[in-house]
Amino acid sequence: MSKLELVFVPVPSIGHLVSICKFAENLVSRDERLYVTILIIRPPWDASIDAYIKRCSASASGGTSLDVWASRIRYITLAQIEPPSSEELAKSIENYISLLIASYRPIVKDAIISNKSWPGTDSNPKIIGLVIDMFCTSLIDVANELDIPSYLFFTSGAAFLGFLVYLSVWHDRFGREFNRSDGDLNIAAYAHPVPSKVLPTFASVKEGYDSFRNHGVRFKETKGFLINTVEEFESYAVNSLASDPELPPVYTVGFLLDLEAQNGKGNSKSEDEEIMKWLDQQPPSSVLFLCFGSAGILKPPQLIEMAIALERSGVRFLWSIRLPLDAETTKLEETLPEGFLERTKNRGIVCRWAPQVNILAHKATGAFVSHCGWNSTIESLWHGVPIVTWPLYAEQHINAFQLVKDLEMAVELTLDYRMHDSDHREIVKAEEMEKVIRSIMDSENLLRKRVKDMGEICRKALTEGGSSFISLGRFAETILDSCN
Repeated sequence: MSKLELVFVPVPSIGHLVSICKFAENLVSRDERLYVTILIIRPPWDASIDAYIKRCSASASGGTSLDVWASRIRYITLAQIEPPSSEELAKSIENYISLLIASYRPIVKDAIISNKSWPGTDSNPKIIGLVIDMFCTSLIDVANELDIPSYLFFTSGAAFLGFLVYLSVWHDRFGREFNRSDGDLNIAAYAHPVPSKVLPTFASVKEGYDSFRNHGVRFKETKGFLINTVEEFESYAVNSLASDPELPPVYTVGFLLDLEAQNGKGNSKSEDEEIMKWLDQQPPSSVLFLCFGSAGILKPPQLIEMAIALERSGVRFLWSIRLPLDAETTKLEETLPEGFLERTKNRGIVCRWAPQVNILAHKATGAFVSHCGWNSTIESLWHGVPIVTWPLYAEQHINAFQLVKDLEMAVELTLDYRMHDSDHREIVKAEEMEKVIRSIMDSENLLRKRVKDMGEICRKALTEGGSSFISLGRFAETILDSCN
């Protein structure tokens, strides 16, 4: 029986790595001829990647009793090289990552050529393709040099992919990056006109804009789009991409989640257990969860308004607060209104870190105030938890817009709050927050049922006969047929 291998290169970020590894697991489980090598680029800024790869490698080598297909996935960590300059980082994180990946081209090529033998196999698999992450289009050159096809694995949603493809259309017409004053934009992947104020942060920064515009153009050179979404969830955007004759075939293969995620980064096991024990004591769908990701930081004046809203609303809450690095030693009670923690101690918890996946899966969780990063969004939807939008940076604003306007799966609190832009960061007042909190926690709110129903659809999508199961099978057939 012939053995066939795909080589994956994810962006060096735990958020990207998790979904691409889950995709690899799903893929090799579909056909015993398939093998996957995942090339790991270790960044200097994210040690959590090492821990995650160690956990995955343990299952692949028989360290756990997981499925036998795990032995057909291997992880090769590439040697670290000098990253781009700090000046490039200051200009644009998106372009910085793109430059970092591009500098790995010769190393990736050498790794593919020199690691053809697999331990424990009597014959070496034939390499049949290169699967690249969204920042890795420079590696299409490597695929071309090795005469193998390349495929795009897109960790975010179909609509955002459509936006990146749209960048070249915009540039052909206007020849520049975006301004907040550009008004509403007609983008094919979105059902409603998109206000320029909700465009990703990079869209108005020349270096980031140019970088992603180039990626969007090169996406078209690949032989397929593998998207971490569910067809029924993003039907409008998926149909838009699939019907574009200039684009390759579209495969919806999501949602790809790490449902066995490790405990909160900064918590001990006992601290997480204390949070979960408290949730166990709360009525079903009664707790509002507030969390803005590991990099989501709100200024003290905004935290005070949020505390006032939570206290006035009377709802139960679990609030994860991240403080700036220069305030890590600051006690939370020094940041919040005087006496707030004491007055709300019987119906709320305030913590530094929270085990997000476990909290969203808990029956007591009723709604999620979120920054609308894609992983957080799909984790919430998977568990049927409605979202209150509070985007902060990156592509979160356009995700939030899509959730509220196109998909009607979230309640709008703010769509254009910019964490790093004081000129466009008006404080959201307590009165406004209280109104939205009361609305989303109302058991009669029809949005709650819509989200629960969609969560069930998305979970079924990955099971036999579901849309993502079928789409993954279609991709597997395509790559296998190409070898005949």
